[in-house]
Amino acid sequence: MMTSTIDEQLLQHIEEKFQYKRNLAKHRERELFGVFEQALTDEERVLLKFLYAYMPLHDLADYDGEFFLAHVRRTLQTRELVPWGSRIPDYMFMNFVLPYRVNNENIDGNREVIFHELYGRVKDKSMKDAILETNYWCHEKATYVGTDQRTVSPLNLMRTALGRCGEQSTLAVAALRSLGIPARQCYTPRWAHCDSNHAWVEAWADGEWYFLGACEPEGRLNEGWFKAPSRRAMLVNTRVSADYNGPEETCSNHPWYTEINLLGNYALHKTITIKVVNEKGKPTPAEVHFQMYNFAEFYSVSTLPTDENGVVKFTTGYGDLLIHVRNDQGYSYRKISVGEADVFEVAIESNLDHAGALDWDMVPPPEIPDKSDDMMTDEERHSNDNRVQHGTATRAAFVDTFWNAEQAEALAQELGLPAERVWKILQTARGNSPEIASFLQEQTPRHGEWALKLLESLREKDLQDTMVPSLVDHLEGALPYRDRAMEESLFVPYVLCPRVHFEMIAPYRTFFQQEISDADKVLYTEKPQALAERLAQEIKIVNDLDRYTGMAAPEGTFALKCADRLSRDICFVAMARSLGIPARLEPLNALPQYWQAGEWHDASFHTERQEAGAAPVEAAGGCIQFSRSDNEGEQEAAYYQNFTIARLENGVYRTLTFPFGEKDVYDKPIEVMSGEYRLTTGTRLSDGTVLVRLSCFTVPVGDVALVPIVFRKEEVHVPVLGTVTEEQWRVITEAAALEIPQQGLVLAWLDPEREPSKHIARELRELKSELDEWGGRIALMVEEQRNRGEFNMEGLPIRTSYDEDAEGACLQAIQPSITEWNGQEYPLVLIVDQQYRIRYQSQGYKLGIGADIVKTVKNM
Repeated sequence: MMTSTIDEQLLQHIEEKFQYKRNLAKHRERELFGVFEQALTDEERVLLKFLYAYMPLHDLADYDGEFFLAHVRRTLQTRELVPWGSRIPDYMFMNFVLPYRVNNENIDGNREVIFHELYGRVKDKSMKDAILETNYWCHEKATYVGTDQRTVSPLNLMRTALGRCGEQSTLAVAALRSLGIPARQCYTPRWAHCDSNHAWVEAWADGEWYFLGACEPEGRLNEGWFKAPSRRAMLVNTRVSADYNGPEETCSNHPWYTEINLLGNYALHKTITIKVVNEKGKPTPAEVHFQMYNFAEFYSVSTLPTDENGVVKFTTGYGDLLIHVRNDQGYSYRKISVGEADVFEVAIESNLDHAGALDWDMVPPPEIPDKSDDMMTDEERHSNDNRVQHGTATRAAFVDTFWNAEQAEALAQELGLPAERVWKILQTARGNSPEIASFLQEQTPRHGEWALKLLESLREKDLQDTMVPSLVDHLEGALPYRDRAMEESLFVPYVLCPRVHFEMIAPYRTFFQQEISDADKVLYTEKPQALAERLAQEIKIVNDLDRYTGMAAPEGTFALKCADRLSRDICFVAMARSLGIPARLEPLNALPQYWQAGEWHDASFHTERQEAGAAPVEAAGGCIQFSRSDNEGEQEAAYYQNFTIARLENGVYRTLTFPFGEKDVYDKPIEVMSGEYRLTTGTRLSDGTVLVRLSCFTVPVGDVALVPIVFRKEEVHVPVLGTVTEEQWRVITEAAALEIPQQGLVLAWLDPEREPSKHIARELRELKSELDEWGGRIALMVEEQRNRGEFNMEGLPIRTSYDEDAEGACLQAIQPSITEWNGQEYPLVLIVDQQYRIRYQSQGYKLGIGADIVKTVKNM
């Protein structure tokens, strides 16, 4: 029995934290803890307490004890059933099989569903082969697409067949755990050499951890397109919801979860020491943020406290970091190059003055070629290609069951709705299209176009996992307030729409409308601030307990009477909308606001007990007005792509949340809170280095700060990397009928099912206007064995073609002219000028290839 193998200290930790959570959740005592009155085995009781002890606060708010007990029992049954169950150590089982949650997804009963689909395919296999087979199954269920930060549940990913890497890896981990195989989601929180991150999976088999690309199967373990970029990582980590004491290094030892450093499995690394001193040069304890440049901001990939002597150690890659330190004496930061020393000293200052601009070159770890002789064999690649092709066809057959344009048009005619708008909604809903169509069929005859308007107010992902009961609750709960004197442009997004932030949409209007007395409804409508004061009194704020904030559903927050600040603020907005009061989270700072007397007002929770170290809820306002620099040929400013602004709050800079890629930022006052700010601009070079400029400025109370956006300029050199001979070009021309126009030719071989090739297609679409203006041709090629489905040409530059490279003839012909390509890293991108000279080459995963193409063709 497992309880006999758990040491007393861990059992004591579990009991103490269980009791703490139970006290926090006292307002849901019966719903959550009534299950302990049932007949439980000692093992069930300990494992159930373990889940509660480290459970996020929002799960205590949104789910009931019966769900967690059923999960424990299902997991124990699986352990007994699978052939490898008895070989899994108890600590491994508790930390990497038992947890019901992988990331910040909406949890569901996926274990039973997945087990029944998969068990027959793996029950007679070894653990390693079962892991491979599970990933083939995952590939049949989903492929990559970039989406917003909300993580959908595994069952919903299976319903829509599309998801970002974080969602694909959540599905793969859930699938492996459903079979009793230990698994964990691994992240590089940010790449150093390009502006993104990536998530994949590690699975344990017979005493060893292996990595795999979720939903992107290979013929063996420890393979994946991300293998090469992972050798340039500065950090690879995973989160364990426990007081974990495994063999890995801890890179964030939080009281309620543990982040462990897995970088040693992938990249060259070293352990550095940070020594923090005060203004007199004496050691002082502090909080240390290890920050990387990515998405035009400095992002903390790990935050660690020093010891009493101001010392902390961190294992990382051989690139550049920004070390930001703070304590109650002040703050400071220093750019370091990891390879230059073992110990770095940072001095805290009480009045840090960075007047003017600071220029830094942030250099990523160098590319490291794979020197392994153990490459996949042709037989392994061929077998894997066949399995992937089968999986693609299986998924495509499922996608064919989604509602199509003809069905959408028929529904629109039946309901008297605009066909184009109905099709856009149903096409976006994908596997949830029957649910959305059912909602329209039920509600349009009763409420006319308002049902469609509600759907149009949602985000794309909402249409894919919001069910009819939730939609009906929000539609019928909002329409009684339509007769209030407000414009539709105010009513639809701030009353009708249920989406507040990135929480899971759930029904809440009926609940709040029944919960709030008639007298209070009148009071809150006349004085919305009174609603904020009520929540300030009733809801206890508990920050720094969960890794992710703002996850709780509004009804759960209200019932639990305990939440992180963002979940409380979401609850305020939801309650206000339930009473017909326009409300929102202000876009830049996510502050809760209500509409009254023709303007937005901050909801003040001044009676709440401010958590230690928290930023003030309110601050006086000011404005920022950006201007263009006078530098000739300056790149266009785009938020999160090459510039951001951040406000100094309690000794650290918090980036403001403008929309991603926002370019309309010049010559207009932008309302912000007053205070100290920092403008970060970056010019990303082709090798991954970033030319950074930091400019600090102050936004005065009630005044405008005039801020020029200035970029450091890159000196562009377009070398000749090789030459294509006449004979090579003859073979290529015969195979693909290609010719080089006056402006040049982009040649790219893709693996369309893999994330890196999907990124370059996205970038080409985003840069369509620049590439159309260039006028050259873009020839996208795919080898026969990788041509697994239709390729979407919509939105690509007008001179783009997509052709099959029969038997790889074109690729074989040009290979003698390209350098350092192992034949397995896609996309392979070349730019050839009119003199048949190769002026650019890139292979494998890299974000920013599209920008490289534009830069190259303009300067060659």
